Amino acid sequence: MDTAVTPVVPQTPAPATGAGARLAALPARTKLMAGIGIAALVALLVAMALSVRGSDYKVLFANLSEKDGGPIIERLSQMNVPYRFAEGGSAILVPASQVYDLRLKLSAAGLPKGSVTGYELLDKTPFGQTQGQERINLQRALEGELTRTIQSLASVQSARVHLALPNQNGFFREQHKPSASVVVNLHPGRTLDRAQIAGIVHLVSSSVPELAPKAVSVIDGGGVLLSSSGDGDAQGLDSQQLQHVREVEAGYVRRVVELLEPVVGRDNLRATITAELDFSQNEALSEAFKPNQQPGQATVREQRSEESTEPGSAVPAGVPGAMSNQPPVPPTAPIEGAAPPLQGAGAAGAGNSARREAETRYEVDKTTRWTRSAVGSVRRLSAAVVVNHRGGTDAKGNPTSTPLPPEEIEKLTRLVQQAIGFSAERGDSVSVVNAPFRVETVPEPAAVPVWQQPWLLDLLRAWAAPAALALVALVVVFALIRPALKAALPAPPPTPVARVDEVVDGDAALPALSGPEAMPPALQGPDHAARLETMRRIARENPAAVANVVRGWVNGEAA
Repeated sequence: MDTAVTPVVPQTPAPATGAGARLAALPARTKLMAGIGIAALVALLVAMALSVRGSDYKVLFANLSEKDGGPIIERLSQMNVPYRFAEGGSAILVPASQVYDLRLKLSAAGLPKGSVTGYELLDKTPFGQTQGQERINLQRALEGELTRTIQSLASVQSARVHLALPNQNGFFREQHKPSASVVVNLHPGRTLDRAQIAGIVHLVSSSVPELAPKAVSVIDGGGVLLSSSGDGDAQGLDSQQLQHVREVEAGYVRRVVELLEPVVGRDNLRATITAELDFSQNEALSEAFKPNQQPGQATVREQRSEESTEPGSAVPAGVPGAMSNQPPVPPTAPIEGAAPPLQGAGAAGAGNSARREAETRYEVDKTTRWTRSAVGSVRRLSAAVVVNHRGGTDAKGNPTSTPLPPEEIEKLTRLVQQAIGFSAERGDSVSVVNAPFRVETVPEPAAVPVWQQPWLLDLLRAWAAPAALALVALVVVFALIRPALKAALPAPPPTPVARVDEVVDGDAALPALSGPEAMPPALQGPDHAARLETMRRIARENPAAVANVVRGWVNGEAA
């Protein structure tokens, strides 16, 4: 029997003409749920925008004082710029895209002015200013400039400078010298070494006329005096001397470790050395003279000889008396050893006088010695060295520990003495001890699971809120808004359905394709078995079209 395919169009009621009419025809419950869903979606979108916008804030100014914070906030409010405060209120945050623009604009307006005023205090001098006011303003300006310079140091968080400038007057017989005090507050964990403190002292003393460095005092935030008084009578060692002691001790320890580690092995040696240094400075001046040498070896420095003769006047000479006034009797024979005859008192031939002087000066050896002792010389060394037992393994492979023999300990002791420059006269001491080291096994930290890793936790904290908001938004859209939109949208046009009027094969009847899926030409042949097999093949290959035909057939839409 031939088969005729007739298209059948299902009869549906005419839909509403407009979207407003369709919305009005919806139930009140659907309308309420749609309104609630739209409001919740808008709120979620606003929250997500604010969260993204709030995370894009950067620091405009940090560490502002109250005097600067007020004018800056007032100016930002006038410019309609949103701002926020960081934790603690010490920084002002603004949108990242406006940071540099706002800094330039506020700098042009003179903000922040800063709590410290410098030479800009002298820019506006009021009319009728007295000499005292001028001196005070100059002192304030100088203090402000010094404070700014000291605050520019990396370790200094804030500073305060006080200057004591006496009034100089030519009528005063004794002029007072100026002095200064500096208070510095350091950043947490920062310190000032001796060179930095000396730099601050010389900075202040060089900026004020006639200000001596010893008249500048530097203290920290805790009230501890950092600068030395300069009188040289301070007790104990200063920071530089202590650092020098530590460097000397570290140098000796490094020598000992580098010398003994190749012998006993790495991590089998512990050494410590204590050095006593002499930082006293002594100066001595001595003069030494050599004793008199032999006459033949003496060095003549100067020799002088003088001889003079002076003629005298005719005066009576001789022995007074009667015997001297008698004329002399000539002797008959010479008498040896006899005294010369006495001359008469009236003899005047012996009036001349002679004078002779001779002087010789010898050179004296002299030695002058000026001695100045070195500062920081080693006074005494004490070395303590601990060496681990020699390790090994027994026949079973277990670790063993064997003490070193006394001969080897003696050799190590001599090596340590040579390394540190041992001196018995100086009182040095060296002690080398052999003892087993106790090795404590530190348990390895347990592996942290992936869900407890810090980077994953930070990522979850950063994206938890946006992800939750997005999930809630999806739930609102699909649960509240989508049903209302689906009901308000127009329905699609019906698809034409074709049915098979009659396909007879015993008791079996199969639907054929309809619409765009046209009936194949094989079904129109005279061979009934071929047509039946073709229908079965089409049902296997395209079950959707067959299901459409059967659905229309069951609904009573067939003719």
